[in-house]
Amino acid sequence: MTSPPPLEPSVPALQPLPAQTQVAEKLPGWRFWLPLLFQSALILAIPAHSAYTYATGKTVALQTLPVDPYDLLRGYSQTLSYQISDSQTLSKLPGGNQIHSGSFYVVLEAPADTHAHPPAPWKPVRVSRDRPTNLPANQVALKGNWNAWRSIYGLETYYMPEDQREQVNQAIRQAQSQSPQAFVVEAKVDAAGNAVPVSLWVRDRNYRF
Repeated sequence: MTSPPPLEPSVPALQPLPAQTQVAEKLPGWRFWLPLLFQSALILAIPAHSAYTYATGKTVALQTLPVDPYDLLRGYSQTLSYQISDSQTLSKLPGGNQIHSGSFYVVLEAPADTHAHPPAPWKPVRVSRDRPTNLPANQVALKGNWNAWRSIYGLETYYMPEDQREQVNQAIRQAQSQSPQAFVVEAKVDAAGNAVPVSLWVRDRNYRF
């Protein structure tokens, strides 16, 4: 009697990959790196835009409104308001009574002496819903947005250098005790009306942003 042939070891049959795995393996590489590239571009867009405004913009000086001296020491930044932040100021200008929401442009006119130190503030002369074009050389259009009860221009936060914080705070307190309008902010305004802060003047002292 012959013995039966030895049994072959059983090998489990290969199972098909799940449909989702097969689809993932077939996806081209660009489907993964393109969203990452898009997110990186968004992160870099804001600094690049500010750099463009700083490089191409026209320098203007804006009259600030008094700040609360008791808030100066609470951190490394200070929220500033400007003469053109006040809704009543804008409403007195030509076109100002039409601004109640959305974006708009304030046309600023240079002072007679543009080389004074500290610089004299630029004067608001009119307001426009649309961006003004063909302005004379001594005027610039600053873009603003209406925010419930005031206008904002992207220039409202001043970040104090850590090594200058106490010095700046003391200078502002002393200046405001003698004259509420003793300091101005210099900013760069580009052709589209966007602005970036450049420096803060407290009397004859200049602090770079």
